[in-house]
Amino acid sequence: MEIAQAPDVLVHGVIPQYAHPGDAGADLCASAATTIKPGARVLVATGTSIALPPGFVAFVMPRSGLALKHGIGLVNSPGVIDAGYRGEIKVVLINHDPTESFSIEPGDRIAQLVITAVSQPRFHEVATLPGSDRSSAGFGSTGVGGKKESS
Repeated sequence: MEIAQAPDVLVHGVIPQYAHPGDAGADLCASAATTIKPGARVLVATGTSIALPPGFVAFVMPRSGLALKHGIGLVNSPGVIDAGYRGEIKVVLINHDPTESFSIEPGDRIAQLVITAVSQPRFHEVATLPGSDRSSAGFGSTGVGGKKESS
């Protein structure tokens, strides 16, 4: 499902941009300066609001460069922006660096926005679930390095 037209965007900062053709995520930029102390989290305004059409969702995702170079991540990753939400997109950043503060200036790229189609299946209760090869095997069930652990 494709968006027939681009979503409406209300911007009081920098309009989200794709850095390269074919990128999945458009960069979200900060609209105000702030500093994140080691181990702290802050709510960072982007100055951007969007109107998604029904049947779509936007995910706020971390930027890998900020994570690698500065230890900056998103507290709730991904953040979900439902089609009916019209408020400003804000990003909850956390500084995982144990010693260095991280400063953000207006216009700095702080996260990515990924927009995709979403379905809403109806849930119905059953007495049992159908079987599968995996069954209820969860965390760590496929092992480390691609080798499947034996039971």
